[in-house]
Amino acid sequence: MKKIKLFLLSVASLLLVSACGTTETVPLTGRKHQVSSNYSNAQMLSLGSQEYTKFMSTAQKSTDVANSAMVQRVGERLSKAVTSYLNSHGYASDASSFQWEFNLVQSKEANAWCLPGGKIVVYEGLLPYTKNETALAIVLGHEIAHAVAKHSAEQLTKQSNQNVLTQVVGTAGQMMGGTAGTIVQAGASVAGKYAFPLMNLKYSRSNETEADYMGLIFAAMAGYNPEEAIPFWKRMSSGSNSSDFFSDHPSDEKRIAALEQHMPEAKKYYDAAVAAGNQAIKPVTKKTTTKTRSKKTTSKRKSTAKKSSSTRRK
Repeated sequence: MKKIKLFLLSVASLLLVSACGTTETVPLTGRKHQVSSNYSNAQMLSLGSQEYTKFMSTAQKSTDVANSAMVQRVGERLSKAVTSYLNSHGYASDASSFQWEFNLVQSKEANAWCLPGGKIVVYEGLLPYTKNETALAIVLGHEIAHAVAKHSAEQLTKQSNQNVLTQVVGTAGQMMGGTAGTIVQAGASVAGKYAFPLMNLKYSRSNETEADYMGLIFAAMAGYNPEEAIPFWKRMSSGSNSSDFFSDHPSDEKRIAALEQHMPEAKKYYDAAVAAGNQAIKPVTKKTTTKTRSKKTTSKRKSTAKKSSSTRRK
């Protein structure tokens, strides 16, 4: 019994150390989440840079100059708007930790992703779905949101704590022995194989929903019309509204419904950007040239003269 008590004290200390970190607030949403000291901004930036360098060493950059320039242009506009927002809302330290980089790579896959620290990759296969610069801004806003909300660090913190808990409970079962110990060990095994993975899927879906909302607002801040998000996600929709219980992403139906709910708020940010002259895509207006008006006037005069001449002949 004494050994078990000592063990439990050790367990409590271990869990306290593993959970040690900071409680942070996600920009825009205000959600509180725990980030372990093992996954600081500097460490996540280093990890993200390493993985990004490794990926780009084998990936083929797109040879489409226009589309590559569009990805760079939209990314820079968004990152500038996001940096400005973070600096003015008490997140200057986080803003300075990002090293934004945007690349378009050759792949038929309709995908885009972001690594910690702001390394974002867009696959060429996504562009037939975005179709335009504004929809691309919706996608990049979503990816930027993952970095700003520190979703990677949050997920790693949860998984790390879960692993420690599983090991601790399993060891406790071994020390207990007998039928009770066997039951405890079995419970730890089930939690590690099934319960925690399902919980993590739910966490991931929540992170995706949060990134959808934040990305919508970020795009609007940068002067892109957020209403383009709805037709874009409808194009991306698999056409299935089945349960998302075993998925790490929300269902298409839930995603679109949530975006529609947030649209009035996003429009306010967009209207403010337009009023400040920061509209990204200017509306095309047709102008009638002096030459065209002159031709129309001349044509009208000729028609009138012809009509007069015909009347005189009659």
